[in-house]
Amino acid sequence: ELIFNVFDPLTFKAWKNDYSGPTGLYNSIRAVCGGQREYNFQYLFTDSANRKKAMDFLDLIPNGYFVVVRSNSHVTAASSVFVDKWKDDTTRYGSNNSLYHKLLQAGFTDLDNYSKPRTFSFVYKKGDPGFVPKSQFSDSIFDRIALSVTCNTPDTLGFVTSPKFGPAKSWKELVWRGASIETPSHDVPTINVIGVDKNGIETNLYSVDETQQNFDLSTVDANSFPYIKLRMRNADSTTLSPYQLKYWRLYYEPVPEGAISPNLYFSAKDTVEIGETLNLGVAFKNISSVAFDSVSAKLIIYDKDNVQHVIDNLPKQKPIVSGDTLTLRINLNTKDYPEKNILYVDINPDNDQPEQAHYNNFLFHNLYVKPDKTNPLLDVTFDGVHILNRDIVSAKPRIVIKLKDEAKFLLLNDTSLATVQVLYPDGKLRTFSFDNDTLRFNPATGGADNTASIEFNPHFLQQFSPEGDEYELIVKGNDRSGNKAGTVEYRVAFKVISKPMISNLLNYPNPFSTSTAFVFTITGSEVPQNMKIQILTVTGRIVREITKEELGPLHIGRNITEFKWDGTDQYGQKLGNGVYLYRMVSTLNGNKLEKYKAEGDNTDKYFNNGYGKMYLMR
Repeated sequence: ELIFNVFDPLTFKAWKNDYSGPTGLYNSIRAVCGGQREYNFQYLFTDSANRKKAMDFLDLIPNGYFVVVRSNSHVTAASSVFVDKWKDDTTRYGSNNSLYHKLLQAGFTDLDNYSKPRTFSFVYKKGDPGFVPKSQFSDSIFDRIALSVTCNTPDTLGFVTSPKFGPAKSWKELVWRGASIETPSHDVPTINVIGVDKNGIETNLYSVDETQQNFDLSTVDANSFPYIKLRMRNADSTTLSPYQLKYWRLYYEPVPEGAISPNLYFSAKDTVEIGETLNLGVAFKNISSVAFDSVSAKLIIYDKDNVQHVIDNLPKQKPIVSGDTLTLRINLNTKDYPEKNILYVDINPDNDQPEQAHYNNFLFHNLYVKPDKTNPLLDVTFDGVHILNRDIVSAKPRIVIKLKDEAKFLLLNDTSLATVQVLYPDGKLRTFSFDNDTLRFNPATGGADNTASIEFNPHFLQQFSPEGDEYELIVKGNDRSGNKAGTVEYRVAFKVISKPMISNLLNYPNPFSTSTAFVFTITGSEVPQNMKIQILTVTGRIVREITKEELGPLHIGRNITEFKWDGTDQYGQKLGNGVYLYRMVSTLNGNKLEKYKAEGDNTDKYFNNGYGKMYLMR
């Protein structure tokens, strides 16, 4: 016999047989071999008439129902009735019309294996090509078999959930429509209106039933809930058919949407000098129908060590109406960001004002800042002269210190870049401050020459040694990048003699053929007002007077005149070869200067009564 079980595709409840009459339902045989057979429909397959009853039973099962077929054979001669006998029924019922063909058409493709004493199970879903039938055979009649099949059935409850709508400036209305597919309807649809805050936390605001298909949402605060989701609860415990949602619509005023538009405008260097101002500009366009309020911006710099520097004090930009474009311009001083950097520009950062999306609001830009690794140059002069160590200088010298750097954008404009100290004869070290006229700082003003100057106007006294007190100037300098002006500080010793005097006058070279300069030393605080050199013949006749103005710049200390006498007289006529005398005539405040004679000075042997001797040899 074959045992059939039929399951409702909605409730998955099995058909129940009725054994109260002489036969079961649909001409099935009574299950007389034991109880608990009320869900079985059994048909003999040992003869053609009973097989026809089974065929008729299969025909009356509605499409979509799940069907289980099991064979049950006894070890008797009847077990010899296999599928070959079933196929013969086509001679009686027509071509392809037999119990064999009915099951084959249902998907029992290996039914031909029932050609010996054995048992089988077969499961299919009538009229549903999407369901894959499954079958299982035993090896012999005494084997136990198990067949597992997954049968999907509809639920009594279902949900439809929308994506987030928004963000919104204000909410207006929910409108939705739908219909049931059966009459009378057992559908119970409800729609939950779910508010979503800025952190993504969901709150159920309203539950709307079928009678509220136009629902006012104007009381929902868009600041608290910029997004709304809809979730439909669909229940039908009777016919298990879902309510047919045609549409749902949320009406609201949207927030604006903007996008960086480098195709409209973008300007930025990728390599700059240290301290150079980077001018970065990019366009940002309102691509929505809603206006922006004043737009904020933020710049983040990731330096060579990947340290983050946030520049969030950029000025607010103009409001942007629909379709309009603003040009964001950022001026960045690069002095603190040497070498490789990554710039991150964010417009409307941190959702400063609600916007539809943010992925198109920012850009990254690589920037290399050439570092400054070159030491600055330091130059020191006393009254316009580069002195040698232990030279004599004025007791009131004008010392000019110049600090020069090649980094033209890192201007030397800060007094902290230089330190001026003096070591006094008594061993005390004094550091001078830039808060008075003694020490004045002149910053670099830009352009190609990045040079700062320091004017140092001290007043030194001679109070320890009659031959002059020795001081030492110490200057330290560095540039804006911290590079020092030399591995050690600049140091120069100098001697101060307060009393105004002048040394013997020498000429060099001597003898000479084309020209000779004059060498002499002045002490004190100021150069004599009246000075001239007279050149005389050996008979005492003056042939040439060289004025102070002709001699060129003079200073306290050792002087070598810029003027070089070429052996001509007062009228430019060449003088003859031979010996000539010369002397210095000088007065300070109307007084004649005494002679200065340094230790070890033996020039007196070249002078006779204040006159020197020179030789002209053409």
